[in-house]
Amino acid sequence: MKKYVQYGCGFSAPNGWVNYDASPTLRFERIPLLGKVLTRNSMRFPANVKYGDIVKGLPEKANSCDGVFCSHVLEHLAYNDFQTALANTYLILKPGGIFRGVVPDLGAAIENYIENFDSSESPASDFMKFTMLGIETRKKDIFSAFVNAFGNSKHLWMWDYKSISFELSKAGFKNIRSCEFGDSIDGQFSLAEDANRFWKAVAFECEK
Repeated sequence: MKKYVQYGCGFSAPNGWVNYDASPTLRFERIPLLGKVLTRNSMRFPANVKYGDIVKGLPEKANSCDGVFCSHVLEHLAYNDFQTALANTYLILKPGGIFRGVVPDLGAAIENYIENFDSSESPASDFMKFTMLGIETRKKDIFSAFVNAFGNSKHLWMWDYKSISFELSKAGFKNIRSCEFGDSIDGQFSLAEDANRFWKAVAFECEK
């Protein structure tokens, strides 16, 4: 039986996939009794989402996965952690296994900044908000402090296709190509992908 793994899944956890997320909120939710109280006013993760951090390594055996998918995850990692994530992804894939991913397109953000520079009252602020690189406010309650300390809600390193394909090649991946929503040769990926996540984004497919 083939195995497909998605990491950084958020609330998108399709059946037929092993879905992981590293959100501190997920860890809170899974605390018996206390978790229900702490997260009673928030949207809850689907029951089939497991806690797992691709940087620390997922609880999957080496060479065990036929496909791995992540959407809008890698840009939330520091550069060194991003490289570790690629190495860990490569590790769990079978030879010939497919890795597909989507990240916001830095090039598109720069083009948008240039195009709207004259018409914007504050182009720098617009750029920072669009790329999620800036910190607009800092909440000071205990839960927010915990999330800020252990979560990765902000974008830490942005990518264009040329740069991310270079990093994929360094990590050992081959047959790297730019891709679009729903164009994988393996139809199982259509269960995990969301067309809206491909807007102004860099999407790639490659193999181990």
